[in-house]
Amino acid sequence: MKRTCVNLILVRRSPLDRRRGRLQAGNLILPCAIGRSGTTRTKREGDGASPIGYFALLQGFYRPDRGPRPRTGLKLRPLRRQDGWSDDPEDRRYNRLVTLPCPTSHEKMWRDDHLYDVVVDIAWNRGPIRRGRGSAIFLHLARPEFSPTEGCVAVHPRMIRRLLERIGPRTQIAILD
Repeated sequence: MKRTCVNLILVRRSPLDRRRGRLQAGNLILPCAIGRSGTTRTKREGDGASPIGYFALLQGFYRPDRGPRPRTGLKLRPLRRQDGWSDDPEDRRYNRLVTLPCPTSHEKMWRDDHLYDVVVDIAWNRGPIRRGRGSAIFLHLARPEFSPTEGCVAVHPRMIRRLLERIGPRTQIAILD
């Protein structure tokens, strides 16, 4: 069955638990985990909050050893073992994909857990990139207990493929307070 791409994904914070929310993509409504500090309008590196605003979805990555390529209209590429993401505000490559080994602080994209088996880059702190304003804000897989993220949006692993089928190159995500 062919699905129409949605233009906007809404993420609304739960009134009962600031670390959880609901993600809506058209008629698909999913529980999600958000940052351990809830949401914020003044995002800073390491604050554990999800940034409030409207953002493009830039590209996606998937682990080819953990499942087939997901169907999506979004630009998507397989992760490599040497992929990392710079989270060092002093690095000229801050908030960008880097090749490992990397001498500065970074996050490994090829993880032992399953959180980044499928991951989408949310266009937070881009154009221009402002040092210290937060990096690596992704849409990724949730932990089994839906524990909070470091600022990302996370959905159940069984639902990510259904969500990706609804995402296209013009889809935006809105993280609301």
